[in-house]
Amino acid sequence: MSEIKAVVKGVGHCLPKRVVTNAELAKTVDTSDEWIVERTGIRQRHIAGDNEFTSDLGTEAAREALKNAGISTDDVDLIVVATTTPDFTFPSTATMIQENLGIRHGAAFDIQAVCSGFIYAMKVVNSMIKTGAAKTAIVIGAETFSRILDWEDRTTCVLFGDGAGAFVVQAEEGGNNGVLATFIRSDGRYKDLLHVDGGPSRTQTVGHVHMIGNQVFRHAVKDIAQAMESCAERAGLRIADLDWFVPHQANQRILDGVAKRLGINADQVISTVAKHANTSAASVPLAMYAAIQDGRIKRDDLVMLEAFGGGFTWGATLLRY
Repeated sequence: MSEIKAVVKGVGHCLPKRVVTNAELAKTVDTSDEWIVERTGIRQRHIAGDNEFTSDLGTEAAREALKNAGISTDDVDLIVVATTTPDFTFPSTATMIQENLGIRHGAAFDIQAVCSGFIYAMKVVNSMIKTGAAKTAIVIGAETFSRILDWEDRTTCVLFGDGAGAFVVQAEEGGNNGVLATFIRSDGRYKDLLHVDGGPSRTQTVGHVHMIGNQVFRHAVKDIAQAMESCAERAGLRIADLDWFVPHQANQRILDGVAKRLGINADQVISTVAKHANTSAASVPLAMYAAIQDGRIKRDDLVMLEAFGGGFTWGATLLRY
């Protein structure tokens, strides 16, 4: 029997209408457009409105992904949402999106691995599809990260934005397309370098993001490069075989650092950080969507997805689109 693969059939996105530029931030916090661009490459970010929630963004991204895939909600038997900013402690944001889409069958649940969440979700969905536990899944990265920012802390508030991206992934037997390899890792020793100082159990509060940026940068470049090499090796391929590199959009300097370390041409790196900032678990599918829409990523292209986030967590997914 031929191998079953998890094939990306459609990609969707959702970005809040409100755009906040660096110049606008500079009116309320001690920063400037020049300072932000030089250190991060970010020029603007989308911020959710008061009545715009993570489930809303995820729902719209899922709807577009289903439309682009030409697949009905009747066929969906799994929804996995990667998010650090759920609507509620429970129920899961995934079940809320399931309800919004009118799906009354299958299963839905959330995954929390911060910025690496979408990569972790792809790992889980790929495993479930390959074992026959699911046939058609919606994988969503959705965040309203603006809700956990201290807007007086210029070291963090300038970095993040809100949004959602979604893949529709379906089982196919035989063929060359689909997920070829996955790789995930974590190391809890470094939690204090990037964390939120609140939570239901410890403080009964939401808390705010705190980060020691220079140390996160150092770990990110090294660990991302190793994850990508390991992921490619599992598929019997080399980094040189890649057509496209779709990284987590944390910081342009990290993207450049990883590409340089692995010898990847800058033209092969998909970057949306200037327009989206860091949308945490949403950033990888948002970047993938942008590159498909503008015609860069095409069917049969070999694409490496990667992310690095708080925990620390990190990982990569290699797929033939």
